[in-house]
Amino acid sequence: MKNEELFKREQEKWISKISLKNNFELADIHMVAGIDIAYWTEGKVDYGVCCIVVIDYITKQIIEEVEYWGKIDVPYISGYLAFRELPLIMEATKKLQCKPDLYMFDGNGYLHYRNMGIATHASFYLNKPTIGVAKSYLKIKDTDFQMPKNEMGDFTYIEVDGDVYGAVLRTRKDVKPIFISCGNWIDLETSIKITLHFVEKNSRLPITTRYADLATHASRRKYTQ
Repeated sequence: MKNEELFKREQEKWISKISLKNNFELADIHMVAGIDIAYWTEGKVDYGVCCIVVIDYITKQIIEEVEYWGKIDVPYISGYLAFRELPLIMEATKKLQCKPDLYMFDGNGYLHYRNMGIATHASFYLNKPTIGVAKSYLKIKDTDFQMPKNEMGDFTYIEVDGDVYGAVLRTRKDVKPIFISCGNWIDLETSIKITLHFVEKNSRLPITTRYADLATHASRRKYTQ
């Protein structure tokens, strides 16, 4: 059986278990982790590094940073990126001394062809609520999105066949929007609220995934020198 068929079966077994409802109280969220991955190739071998940055929800100070890098054994298949990323993510989480209450991913969650982007897929292994924060739009079934107003906090829903897959969120005035989707065990309204909570003046991205993104680029430079 081809990898694509195996991956599809694996995702399909989780789909019915996705919950777009909060399984927590916002007051119980103390530590939020941002996750990102960067790749590079040496010869014919692909490598990747996963960086996790854990931030205090109230003070917005960094609590902990970890990374894990290694060879990538899973080939890239469109729509199944989670299988390529998950091994690195799980190894990186093993290094954490703290226990994040929620994870935010540089990528999609429910906003995915099968509603199983990395934020959703990984949730079943992390056993924590997750949010997908994407910098670009993953177009599904030729569905375009409506641009939100040029006001901080304004958003529009992304609907596919009558189902809300995510939101286009304007995090700052006069900057491009980002694309928010539930990962698992959280609703879209809360996902947007938490994302906006972590947005600061110098970026359209929440500091959770922004710091993780910066860390992966620094790590990749370190390992490719």
